[in-house]
Amino acid sequence: MVSMEKVEIEKPEGKLGVLIPGLCGAVSTTFMAGVEMIRRGLREPYGSLTQMQTIRLGKRNENRHPLIKDFVPLADLDNLVFGGWDIYDMSAYEGAKKAGVLKQEDLDLVKDFMDSIKPMKAVFNKYYVKKLDGEHIKPWGNKMELAQALMEDIKSFKKEHNLDRIVVVWAASTEIYIPPSEVHLSLENFERGLEENSKDISPSMIYAYAALKSGVPFINGAPGLTVDFPAMYELADKMHVPIAGKDFKTGQTLMKTIIAPGFKARMLGINGWFSTNILGNRDGEVLDDPESFKTKETSKLSVLQTILQPDIYPELYGNIYHKVRINYYPPRGDNKESWDNIDIFGWLGYPMQIKINFLCRDSILAAPVVLDLVLFMDLAQRAHLKGIQEWLSFYFKSPMVAPGLYPENDLFIQHAKLKNFLRYLMGEELITHLGVEYYDMF
Repeated sequence: MVSMEKVEIEKPEGKLGVLIPGLCGAVSTTFMAGVEMIRRGLREPYGSLTQMQTIRLGKRNENRHPLIKDFVPLADLDNLVFGGWDIYDMSAYEGAKKAGVLKQEDLDLVKDFMDSIKPMKAVFNKYYVKKLDGEHIKPWGNKMELAQALMEDIKSFKKEHNLDRIVVVWAASTEIYIPPSEVHLSLENFERGLEENSKDISPSMIYAYAALKSGVPFINGAPGLTVDFPAMYELADKMHVPIAGKDFKTGQTLMKTIIAPGFKARMLGINGWFSTNILGNRDGEVLDDPESFKTKETSKLSVLQTILQPDIYPELYGNIYHKVRINYYPPRGDNKESWDNIDIFGWLGYPMQIKINFLCRDSILAAPVVLDLVLFMDLAQRAHLKGIQEWLSFYFKSPMVAPGLYPENDLFIQHAKLKNFLRYLMGEELITHLGVEYYDMF
């Protein structure tokens, strides 16, 4: 175990604003309604590490297992204030009804609260999300002017609600696939690109830029190129702001990051992994466009590569046929269904198969992820951390890492990393699980 000095962390005093591009979407409204139900004592925060999970401190026989929220200084749920942007001019209550995730009787418990949340006009261009149309948008012109308009929104929201701090979470739809280019290589290039309306700068990038320029942490919950390129790294460093992403880990990919490490741990080989999904929410409609699907596909396919390390274990994983499909099926709504067929082999090369049928609720899985990320990113800001927060990889399909590193996608390693980082922040011993201190072995 390694002993660390406690990091100086500012107290979570005052109100914390949560600004969400995609305010009236399924994930956002499920998150906000859920937090309000929890604040009113009507529901429990199932799925949230910050609210329900404990953390072991010291040796096993010391029996120190505080709740994470009692161990690190997190913002209180009562101090969260919600706002954001959306391309549709409706209240969060109307958005939640349209999304159809929550039962009407549950939603009605917080109708007054959800009706009070109205979106600001969004930055949107149909070129980047071809399946959506919306009229509640800022006039499309110079992209630098759009960024400045968002910065003014952030400033006004903070003043109007008397906020002490803000976190921005991108929970809007998946944009078309944009590969890194010259405009992303430096802050100077990016700002010139904003002035010149570069087509390689998407709305999500404009939001990220506006947040970081405002000194506000930014979380990317979608798979697109948004805050994970050199220009944003430079800006985050300059403004001393934490960033995290990308693509909230829910559903099928969550299962992959649970199951694949088990195969690798037991040295079981894989010949093929076929994954398909049906879903009928706004996300499904957007991903019905091939250009948006390519962005999501890239995120979902990358997971197995880093977990299984085929370059190190070519005889086990060097020839996997990995296929991912997403099918838009409106009757299913937010209740996504995924199927996985996994062809594995074991001793002497004998084949076996595993079938997984996961009937999940994407937004129900995503909502506690958003809550944890908001609270942890606010913690990072108050601990004066900046740049990529790799310790939050646990929550993402395509975790951001420092240039030159490969991402760690094994859920259990990610979980250990997260908890050790919290111990590190609070000056507690890091836990390796070696266990030699309990035995007379030599």
